[in-house]
Amino acid sequence: MFGKLFGRSKKNTEKAKPKSPEIMGLYLGGSFELDDLKLKLLEPQLTIEGAARSQLIQAVGEAPLDSGGTLLRYYTDDDGFLQIVTDGGLTENHITDVKLWYFYETKTIGNEAQWKEALSSVISKPVYTLNGHDYHRVWDAVGEISPPVAVTETTYEEDGDVSTTDQFMMLYERPLDNGRTESLLVAGEEKIVGHNADRCLVISTGFDIEPADITING
Repeated sequence: MFGKLFGRSKKNTEKAKPKSPEIMGLYLGGSFELDDLKLKLLEPQLTIEGAARSQLIQAVGEAPLDSGGTLLRYYTDDDGFLQIVTDGGLTENHITDVKLWYFYETKTIGNEAQWKEALSSVISKPVYTLNGHDYHRVWDAVGEISPPVAVTETTYEEDGDVSTTDQFMMLYERPLDNGRTESLLVAGEEKIVGHNADRCLVISTGFDIEPADITING
């Protein structure tokens, strides 16, 4: 009643939920299909096995890059994420890279000494060996030391929860057949919970995806 008298509605007084970014038709709560034939040809060379052809987007991450671009991540129910890098805007014309990543391993970092060691010598090194394969560092600095690249990711979840995580990352690659590569991402992640730092080392493997390899469902 009072809302009507003062020209306010319940809809206007409710706090609007932050909107997660959308691109290529991808959005929080949506889903997409992967090209089955391409995955069948590629999977035998990859670290992952049995990638789901149909994937549901359960969370969306967004991180601004120092280069002026944006890192977008669409986290799925298949224990991975579709990552899109843009430069200069958030439309399909600004996309510079699309990869499908899968989480390989997550290790808790329990104390400050372990965290400093991860930042100084674990995350970034010239060659990273995983499962008997050597991956070579991609983001090399001019000098001898190539520190991890730092980004702050804002993550939007389906229940409306929004959180931020500081990430210190290094990208590696190894060659596959037909000029393709498998990528490796090593990241130290730090989230402040209350007055405590929740830290972990996250290792993921991924590969390039072309927009034509993805079909958006509705």
